[in-house]
Amino acid sequence: MTPDRWTLALENGALAPAGGRLLALMPRGEADLAAFAGADITAVQGFRPDHDRLQSRGFDVVPELEDAAPGFDAALVQIVKSRVRTLAAVAEALSLLKPGGLLMVDGAKEEGIEAILKAVRALLPVDEVYSKAHGKLFWLHRPEELPGELAEWIALPETIAAGYVTAPGGFSADAPDRGSEILVALAPALKGRVADLGAGWGYVAGEVLAEQEGIEYLDLIEADHAMLEAARANVDDPRAAFHWADATRFEPSEPYDAILCNPPFHTGRRADPDLGRAFIAAATRMLSPSGKFIMVANRHLPYEAALKEAFATGRQIGELEGYKLYEASKPRRASGRTSGGRKR
Repeated sequence: MTPDRWTLALENGALAPAGGRLLALMPRGEADLAAFAGADITAVQGFRPDHDRLQSRGFDVVPELEDAAPGFDAALVQIVKSRVRTLAAVAEALSLLKPGGLLMVDGAKEEGIEAILKAVRALLPVDEVYSKAHGKLFWLHRPEELPGELAEWIALPETIAAGYVTAPGGFSADAPDRGSEILVALAPALKGRVADLGAGWGYVAGEVLAEQEGIEYLDLIEADHAMLEAARANVDDPRAAFHWADATRFEPSEPYDAILCNPPFHTGRRADPDLGRAFIAAATRMLSPSGKFIMVANRHLPYEAALKEAFATGRQIGELEGYKLYEASKPRRASGRTSGGRKR
């Protein structure tokens, strides 16, 4: 495994050691934060699999930074594919740094580090750029006065035309995605205990609860903390329960009678069908023997073999506008087939 770029830059002397209070925003689960030896590190990670991995490694990690005392000596931002979320993190880090504090921004080319570097350079002078392993690390020191344009980078939850609150930079932040709309429109009658795996900001769960009285309760399971908080604002049905969790590892208190799913299918900027396959495998573990799995997916994603392997019976309910809707039942029990969840 290639060392993180800041680790290499510290080891070869290109980057001076960062001591004191260090703020790490959106660090990956395997991020080498230990490279900042002696620093008092606060990590902020709202994606549950990375959060749990950091926590298991002994780091102080929270899903959101609330009422943090300013005056950090250094900050590290690991970018994500969302430009909105990345620039918001950069603005937040700069606001919490003390004047003269060190800001480091790291990311891969495929995640958009070039565009982030260009945006930062348009407002502030960058000290150094360190290129390695198909990505870049750049750093600068916070000036006494920050440019007013940074306020435009702050991203807050928004209310879209349909009246839903969405998480900025999250999946389908501007409107319900078409796949979810098709899932709601074509879903069969549901009853009993239901779950929505990868619930996002709650569109599917909210619409289905409003339409179907046979549902006793519905668990919204979502790994992205900001998305789940938006779902809490959108779904006020007393039958709903909210779980900040990796859907592929979640353990329900009781098996479900039905599971709805519009699974994620991107790792960074690349389509990755393994994500959907992991959700399919997880559903077999969570469903009752007579439970049903209802999933929508882009037509080009090859999930048919995984569904046949995971369930004894199944059918394609419909195909519409480039999406397929599947219903599968009689889950085949197997152990060890789930894998860690990832971002949309």
